[in-house]
Amino acid sequence: MKDCMSLNAIKKIILLTPRGFCAGVVRAIDVVKIALGHYGAPIYVRKEIVHNRHVVNELREMGAIFVEELDEVPAGARVIFSAHGVAPSVRKDAIARNLNVIDATCPLVTKVHVEAKSFASKDFTIILIGHKDHDEVIGTLGEAPESMMLVSSVEDVDSLQVKDPSRMRYLTQTTLSLDETKDIVERLRERFPLVMGPHSQDICYATENRQLAVKAVAPLCQLLLVVGSKNSSNSQRLVEVCEKAGIPAYLIDDESEVEMEWLQNVQTVAITAGASAPEHLVEELIDFLKVQGFGKLELMEVKEEDVRFSLPAELEHAGARLTNIAMTAPAGI
Repeated sequence: MKDCMSLNAIKKIILLTPRGFCAGVVRAIDVVKIALGHYGAPIYVRKEIVHNRHVVNELREMGAIFVEELDEVPAGARVIFSAHGVAPSVRKDAIARNLNVIDATCPLVTKVHVEAKSFASKDFTIILIGHKDHDEVIGTLGEAPESMMLVSSVEDVDSLQVKDPSRMRYLTQTTLSLDETKDIVERLRERFPLVMGPHSQDICYATENRQLAVKAVAPLCQLLLVVGSKNSSNSQRLVEVCEKAGIPAYLIDDESEVEMEWLQNVQTVAITAGASAPEHLVEELIDFLKVQGFGKLELMEVKEEDVRFSLPAELEHAGARLTNIAMTAPAGI
């Protein structure tokens, strides 16, 4: 019995920083909360404001109405575009329906849209590295559909046929795996030596930092739990990065999804959270693991984040007036 107790006593949790909300997610959630506080419910939101069901449910309870397309929004109503961005055709539809638009597109996604338009205007073939059917990719492709080709793997690159290999540029979805993207870009350059990318990488700082933290902790744990929803691309990538390092990893919406068999023979479990996962879910997971005998909590900070984005122009005045609204802070900052 003594030996068992001493084993349980050394079972520990390594909590990674940075984790959880990034600046773009903080901004998007605040946009919905401020709009509700300033204009009152209902406020319509096209698509999930961020890819996390807990966040969406909380905002729905506050009066936000989530729709898939603009034809579900009454003419003249107020609608928010999600953090993932939209295609120009969606903006035209909003104007045609006389909608009052508040744009919560992450500024880092907007950067990719601007690059796409610039490259297309100069008659480049644009290779977009990303995942088909992801909201961000759909919006980016819409900026220059006749000039852009989507690739998701090295094999996709091998089958590419372009009209002029001397006039090629590539862009990336902001929430990709660093390693996978590196392999795809390397293959692009092998096949098309004149291809060039943007002046600075499109993968966002939060995606990169959270993946680097997972790589750092992988040799120190036997299990990684990633808090995030299944449709969150950046959360899925964290699982993949850990599995690539040879350590089991699971994506969970919250502590209720933990399967006890995952914890068998595990002395150290690491925890992180995707960029759209609320911190209270991480805290609830820690409490659950403590009950399972993981009594020691160790913090591991890989990089400090201090990025902040201003509110959209449509809400700057409202944000200034509603100073009593508690602004959501990124985890680990």
